[in-house]
Amino acid sequence: MYALVDCNNFYCSCERVFQPQLLNRPVVVLSNNDGCVIARSEEAKQIGIVMGAPIHLMEGIVRNHQVVVFSSNYTLYGDMSERVMKTLAGFVPQMEVYSIDEAFLDMGRLPYTNLLQLGVAVRETVVQHTGIPVTVGIGPTKTLAKLANRYAKKFHKDLGVHYLANRRLIDQALTATNVKDIWGIGAQYARLLTINGFETAADLAKAPADWVRTNMSVVGLRLLKELNGTPCAPWELEPPKKKNIATTRSFGQVTQDRSLLEEAIANHTATAAAKLRKQGSSARQLQVLIQTNVFRQQDRQYSHQIILELEVPSNDTPELIKYALKGLDLIFRPGYNYNKCGVVMLDLVNDSEAQMGLFDLSNRARGRLLNTALDALNKTYGKDTVQYAVQGFERRYRLKSNHLSQRYTTNFNELLHVWI
Repeated sequence: MYALVDCNNFYCSCERVFQPQLLNRPVVVLSNNDGCVIARSEEAKQIGIVMGAPIHLMEGIVRNHQVVVFSSNYTLYGDMSERVMKTLAGFVPQMEVYSIDEAFLDMGRLPYTNLLQLGVAVRETVVQHTGIPVTVGIGPTKTLAKLANRYAKKFHKDLGVHYLANRRLIDQALTATNVKDIWGIGAQYARLLTINGFETAADLAKAPADWVRTNMSVVGLRLLKELNGTPCAPWELEPPKKKNIATTRSFGQVTQDRSLLEEAIANHTATAAAKLRKQGSSARQLQVLIQTNVFRQQDRQYSHQIILELEVPSNDTPELIKYALKGLDLIFRPGYNYNKCGVVMLDLVNDSEAQMGLFDLSNRARGRLLNTALDALNKTYGKDTVQYAVQGFERRYRLKSNHLSQRYTTNFNELLHVWI
């Protein structure tokens, strides 16, 4: 048996943990640069705020319904996610962290446990330990666990748990689920299935295997088996290594200042290099990109990108910064109002498989020691506690975040104050 534990309106719930006066009030969280809505409380959904809506077009609704607006506080959300996952890990032999707010629990090794009661205990414990409400769906496959989770949110909001314990309950949930809401069914497959008369998950579960394989490939066939109770989705107990690593950001405001772009590129590169080292990879290629704001029709438009080949695959921060700034030199053009820049690490290889260069004169052993020490210090004392001078200290390129809450759990200076 599998359980899918999903945090309810996660970003909004994180904000409410530290501001309980926001309970029962509409709350939204915005994307980078305070652009679009990326998270909504149930109250915000009920008054018509849609996912992805530009906030500047929602000013009337925000004002009339006293909607509380937050900028994305990824530091807070990441730490709260880690707390939730640590709590979940204590219930089962193994688990798979699926996303920042979702995890699959392996309940197949608990033969003498009442799984419905366990699901309720999971929900209550997570709320007690973290303040984050969750929904638990339990089923014989990952797909059915996802489906049970959705069913619980729709029909068992108060309990927050649904267990597909027998064929009758499975059929009931399949019938209540539209094909477009099945895990793994995108918009293209949803249209295909609807055109061919498949309206619900129950319809798809009865589809001929040959038809599914012909029209939806082997992926669709695995999904068909999952809907019929045969597990096909493997456990991913360790997240797979990324095939490329991108760090791109828009600026808080447009700029023609080349030094600001250099500072931003250096910081993006340092962030990407740390991610490379964390997953034990090195990059053979490095891509640098810059662009203006296409929505500012009054500005001249310009965008460019360049890919640089590294002499030796590397995850060394100063070496990668050197390449990135060289790339910026080659594509920068003065006189444009730049809005965004970024760095992408490409053609990644395992550190142990990196081909060294015959004429490479770099002291790579020393570089590894230096980067290891830098990563350890930044992990202990906080991101960018130790950095290279070229990264600057003012962060003039920072995103606009006019509604940012405090980093209550990770910054001593921003701890929650409680007056008694």
